[in-house]
Amino acid sequence: MFILIAGPYRSGTGDDPEKMAANLARLEEVSWPLFRAGHLPMIGEWVALPIWRAAGGERVGDALYDAIFHPAAGRLLQLAEAVLRLPGASTGADNDVKIARERGIPVYYRIEDVPSCESHKAP
Repeated sequence: MFILIAGPYRSGTGDDPEKMAANLARLEEVSWPLFRAGHLPMIGEWVALPIWRAAGGERVGDALYDAIFHPAAGRLLQLAEAVLRLPGASTGADNDVKIARERGIPVYYRIEDVPSCESHKAP
């Protein structure tokens, strides 16, 4: 499945780049087990960050940021076959879940619940 990984990225960071990078790393941690299980993992920031930079984005939360980040996730959700919602407060991730439910696609809250990911430990 094409699975959007949703969770905190900017939320709770005060826009601190180091905290945001740590949040992105947490999102990325589950990409390998998903891929190894035969899925195609996707994180909205993997798409939005390069677009934002190419468009001339200068500061997190600037007008370009707002015009790109949530719309990029929305476009990805039109293609996604499931969402893996990781723990932590996040308005954006909560919105991803809302859209997924409206589309009728599965939302998983633990990687172990994703098909073929019953055990996500490295072989």
